[in-house]
Amino acid sequence: MRRALRWTGRGLLLVVVLAVGALLTVGRPLLFGPRARPLTARTFEATEARLARGEYLVEGVAHCFQCHSDHDITKVELPIKEGMKGAGWLMEQAPGLGTVIAPNITPDKETGIGNWTDDEIARAIREGVSRDGRALFAIMPYQNFRAMSDEDLASVVVYLRTVPAVRNVVPRTQLEFPLSRIVNTMPQPLEEPVPEPSPEARGAYLVKMAECETCHTPAVQGSPIPGLAFAGGFEFRIPGSTARPIVSANITPDPSGIAHYDEALFEQVMRTGRLPGRQLSGIMPFAHLARLSPEDMKAIFAQIKAQKPVQHRVSNTDEPTDCVLCGITHGRGSLNVKTN
Repeated sequence: MRRALRWTGRGLLLVVVLAVGALLTVGRPLLFGPRARPLTARTFEATEARLARGEYLVEGVAHCFQCHSDHDITKVELPIKEGMKGAGWLMEQAPGLGTVIAPNITPDKETGIGNWTDDEIARAIREGVSRDGRALFAIMPYQNFRAMSDEDLASVVVYLRTVPAVRNVVPRTQLEFPLSRIVNTMPQPLEEPVPEPSPEARGAYLVKMAECETCHTPAVQGSPIPGLAFAGGFEFRIPGSTARPIVSANITPDPSGIAHYDEALFEQVMRTGRLPGRQLSGIMPFAHLARLSPEDMKAIFAQIKAQKPVQHRVSNTDEPTDCVLCGITHGRGSLNVKTN
C-alpha cells in the first residue's frame, strides 16, 4: 500500500511538473503577456525617398488612417472628420469582445506616438506589441504587415513622424475574458531581415498590405473560413451607427464575384467606390486606394483575378437572409448552398 501511495504521489508530481512545463511554454503568454523581442536603439534616417514612399503606403495601399481616424457616419462614404486624421477611433464594441480602439498614431507627445522610439513603432506595426509590452488586438493587421519589407517599414515610420499632431485622448482597447488572454498568444518576434518583394511577387505583396484577403474572407471568431478566401461575407459594423452591418463582396473570378470585371471597371471601383447606379460604403477604403499607381493597381487586379473562383452570393442591397456558407445573414444568403 505504501509503495502504491508513493507511486501515486510520483505520478501526481509528474503530472504537475508536465502541466507547469506546458504552461511555461505554450501557455506562458496567456498569463504573462506576448512573446516580444527586446527593443533596440535603431533609428530610420528621414530621406526624401522614404518620406514619399511612406506617404504612398500610409495614405494609400496600407490605408492606416482608415482605422486610426474618426469618421463621419452620416455619409455613406464615411469621410474622415476634419482635423481627426490619425487621432484614433472607436472601432468595435460588442458583448464577448469588449471595446476595440484604434489608438492615436499622430506625433502628439501626450496622446499619440510622439514619445515612441522608431523601434517601438516598428515593433507595433509588424509584430503586434505595444511599447509597454501589451499585445495588440489582431484587428491591427500586424500579421499581414509582418511581410512588410524593412525599407517600407522605415518609410512608414518616417512618414508618421511628419503628419500633423492631434491632441486626442482615446481609451485603451479593453477585451473581455478569455479573448483578453488569447490575444497574448498571437504576436511572434520578428528578428530576421525582410527583403523587398520580387517583381513576380509584387501583386501578392500589395494584396497583403492592402488586406484584400482579410476583409473579403468571412471568418468565425476571427478565424477565416476554409474554402472562402476572397469570397466575401466578412461583416463590418459601423461604430455608432444603427444601420445594418455591411458585408464585403465576393472578389473571386466567379460569376457570383467579379468574373465580369475588366481592368477598367476594377480601377473605377477601387478609385471611386462607385458601381453603375450605386455608391459603395466607405468601409471599403477607396479614398485611400485611389492613390495607387496604375502599375500597382494592375498588379493587384492580376493577383485577385488569379484566385480560385468561389461561388458565394453576397449583396448589401437585397434583403438579408441566412447563409449556410459563411454562417451570417446577408443579402442573397439563402441562394447559397453547400456542395460537399
